Amino acid sequence: MAVDKTPVLKRCRSLDLDPTFLGYDKKSKRTLQRSSRKISEYGLQLREKQKAKFIYGVLEKPFRNYYDRADRMKGMTGENLMRMLESRLDNVVFRMGFARTRREARQVVDHKHILVNGKCINIPSYLVKAGDVIEVKESSKTIQRFKDISEITAGRLTPEWVDVDKEALRGTVSALPKREQIDVPVDEMLIVELYSK
Repeated sequence: MAVDKTPVLKRCRSLDLDPTFLGYDKKSKRTLQRSSRKISEYGLQLREKQKAKFIYGVLEKPFRNYYDRADRMKGMTGENLMRMLESRLDNVVFRMGFARTRREARQVVDHKHILVNGKCINIPSYLVKAGDVIEVKESSKTIQRFKDISEITAGRLTPEWVDVDKEALRGTVSALPKREQIDVPVDEMLIVELYSK
């Protein structure tokens, strides 16, 4: 399985992205000194695509597959793409506060700690649906790791489209997110322009 091992803060600086969108505390003391050179239209489009891929931890081929699928769906392609990325199981686990970052959420899912509707799912890219119940496996709830995560993520706001019981480490996807409920700093229209060339 291919994994992006780029240092997170270095990548955040290159994409002009705040690490807090990834769940990290803002540790970067150095700010990126941008050159005064104007970025081309293609450069802007490419940067938005790289930003979306980096935030959700998706590599090029799966990202292209998401785009193709979003393009075939009814509605606006860009919105469909963002809703699909937001509906990934690893992202939903992160949004519910069962992991500190999306990378950690991916690992938690990989290591079979998560149940979806009572069934163990270890595929981070699994797309959840409205009404799905996501919870930490009963045997995993006693692990110190989840106690630490619960303390750290206790003050984090959960999105409106999920209902979470943080004590029981259990949550329900009440509805799939609308674009305005997705708080990632990505202009999906630039991604659509890039792929539709």
